[in-house]
Amino acid sequence: MLAEYLADAMVAEGAEVIGPVATVNAALDVIANTPLDGVTLDLKLAGEMTFRVSDALAARNVPFIFLTGYGAADVPTRHANVSRVKKPVTPGIVCRAREAAIVAHSKD
Repeated sequence: MLAEYLADAMVAEGAEVIGPVATVNAALDVIANTPLDGVTLDLKLAGEMTFRVSDALAARNVPFIFLTGYGAADVPTRHANVSRVKKPVTPGIVCRAREAAIVAHSKD
């Protein structure tokens, strides 16, 4: 329900939303087959940590943020510089963090 709420908020902010995606395998399929400008990624989907997804995003050079209730210690070192938005959260905070990640990435 939170994912749908956030997706609606992102659409209201002008984003084109693909998803939400409920599983790691579904997310990997989207990454392999869809052009992406930026991603909001929960640290866990359907009981599985999403590090295969974050690795695939990094490999494709797609900017992303983590949306999570987990702490920094739960994120692998290779993704330590990825912004984490801590749950509970408002849609505005997620939208601003995602946009900031996209802008910062475009300057790299």
